[in-house]
Amino acid sequence: MKISARNQLKGTIIDIQKGATTSHVRIEIGGGAVVTAAITNEAVEELALAKGQAATAVIKASDVLVAIGD
Repeated sequence: MKISARNQLKGTIIDIQKGATTSHVRIEIGGGAVVTAAITNEAVEELALAKGQAATAVIKASDVLVAIGD
């Protein structure tokens, strides 16, 4: 599969928390860093996602905000 997004973080699924309509998929990307993606329960089922599975977090954002201080 080819994709235009350049921000791709490879890792391993460490947890999937299913809610009523949305799941939170936690992907460890190395060095103890974890990225969490909120996707539909339907997408989790269609992709057959499971704990321990290799996955890539693909990040495509039009804005990135930076804050400092309290």
